[in-house]
Amino acid sequence: MKGFVYFMTNDSNSVIYTGVTSDLKDRVKQHKVKKYVKSFTAKYNLDKLVYFEKFNSIGEAIYREKQIKGGSRKKKMELIITMNPGWKDLFELLDV
Repeated sequence: MKGFVYFMTNDSNSVIYTGVTSDLKDRVKQHKVKKYVKSFTAKYNLDKLVYFEKFNSIGEAIYREKQIKGGSRKKKMELIITMNPGWKDLFELLDV
C-alpha cells in the first residue's frame, strides 16, 4: 500500500498542516469539504494542497511525516517552495 505525506494550508498560507494518508486524492477532498468539522484543518480553513511526497508504503510515509513534524516551519516552507514556488493548490494536478 502506497503512502503520502502532504501539506495543507489556507488562502493566506499562514498555517501549514502536515498529514499522512494512503489515498491522497480522497483525503484532500475530505479536507476541502470539511468532512471532520471539529478538525484542525476545518477550524483553520486549510483546504489548499501545497506539497506532497509519495512513498511505496504507508510506513515510509509515517516515518517521513515524523521527520517533517520535528522540523521548523521554515523547513516546511523550503520544501513547499522546491515543489510549488507559487503556493498553488495542487489538488487538480493529482494523478496518483
